[in-house]
Amino acid sequence: MKNLSKLVVGMGLLSVLSVMPLAAQIANGVDFTTSFPFYAGNAKMPAGSYKITQSDMDESILQIQSNDGLHSALVEFIPTHSAQPHPHSDVTFHKYGGTEYLNRVWVEGQEYGMKVDPTKAETKAAANATVVEHSLSASLR
Repeated sequence: MKNLSKLVVGMGLLSVLSVMPLAAQIANGVDFTTSFPFYAGNAKMPAGSYKITQSDMDESILQIQSNDGLHSALVEFIPTHSAQPHPHSDVTFHKYGGTEYLNRVWVEGQEYGMKVDPTKAETKAAANATVVEHSLSASLR
């Protein structure tokens, strides 16, 4: 009986974990505009207008591309959960000193968001400075 209970709990956890990545999706992408440069993964992106879409290669990778097509980056993300559906789409940044890092993407009406994996540079910055978190509005494509 004990083994059956462990099996049922294990299967339940596996099914929950397998659903989370599927729930964190951007159907057609989101657009946002920033007045400051920022890092998306290891790529430094200048101020400007951007679109974020999920990569065709891997559903756990986001593609951030400037609207002029001159700058782009691929970043891995971890699904994150909110207790309530997010009221609007937005893009969240972490600022350490004068450096901004893309942190999360939320899509209007979804309980799941996408948290960008921090780079070594961001982890080091976080150890040496206080984080200031702020968000920019994004619009669905």
